[in-house]
Amino acid sequence: MTRLIHAALLVLMPLHALAEPLAYSTVTDWKAVYGRIEARDRIPARSRLGGTLVSLAVTEGDRVTAGQVLAEVVDEKIGFQLAAVDAEAEALKAELDNARTELKRVEDLLARGVSTTQQSDALRTQVQVLTGRIAANRAERQVLEQQSAEGRVLAPIAGRVLDVPVAAGAVVLSGEEVATIGGGGFFLRLAVPERHAAFLKQGDPIGIEGAGGGMTGKLARIYPLIENGRVIADVDVPGLSDAFVDARLLVRLPVGERQALLVPASAVRQRSGLDFVAVRAGEAAVERTVILGPRHEVGGRTMVEVLTGLQPGDDVVTTDE
Repeated sequence: MTRLIHAALLVLMPLHALAEPLAYSTVTDWKAVYGRIEARDRIPARSRLGGTLVSLAVTEGDRVTAGQVLAEVVDEKIGFQLAAVDAEAEALKAELDNARTELKRVEDLLARGVSTTQQSDALRTQVQVLTGRIAANRAERQVLEQQSAEGRVLAPIAGRVLDVPVAAGAVVLSGEEVATIGGGGFFLRLAVPERHAAFLKQGDPIGIEGAGGGMTGKLARIYPLIENGRVIADVDVPGLSDAFVDARLLVRLPVGERQALLVPASAVRQRSGLDFVAVRAGEAAVERTVILGPRHEVGGRTMVEVLTGLQPGDDVVTTDE
């Protein structure tokens, strides 16, 4: 009885104003995947000197600038080597002063005809040799000073500290990683099944669902190398938060197009767990049971895909909702 009353109400509607002919429409299939927030550049800050890590100025999450001192490594042997070089420099200076004094004395004697030219040349050569050894000693000290300065671990780029695998007081080797810096901007990295690779196009808009709401990005790069059956792609997202690197966000990718029958959501009625759509049959409206598919937004209007129950050409009765 209820269905007869509902059908009667439909018949009384101005069907000429509410009927829409049904036709196939092109819809886009979307694939839901997870993307990871990654830094464009991830560079380790390494120790250039082996020794003891005496200070560590950063921790995970800190922001750093390029060239900032992150830690300091001290090799105690360098201090002893500097002391030895300084002692050798004092000895060489004393020898040089003595050689110059002897050379001056011999040159004075040679001017009076008492000494020989051979003795004067020998002392002059000795002065030159000692001068060269002092220069070499000075260069050796500069090398040790540079090694000591290399104990400062510097940030290679500006960005955020992602990982600090060592602690103050630890012994580190030359080239060992002290911290990992992420910088150069952040993006979403996707791993898409290779069967969908042909549908990915660089520059396509990408819908992203984050904790703060929906966002839109652009497919910036598609890598040609397939790894473990997955195509790697990068998505640029304006204003992407870098608070949590490697965090996963839900991304919807367009992976194909197909033809489907779409009806306005307002044309669907639900009763007793079934979905009904009214179509015009002459001057009357007849309800048909339908099986519905996913919803789509078409021109700002909510449409529902009809899998079975309707055919192209049916005049669907809608309301003004």
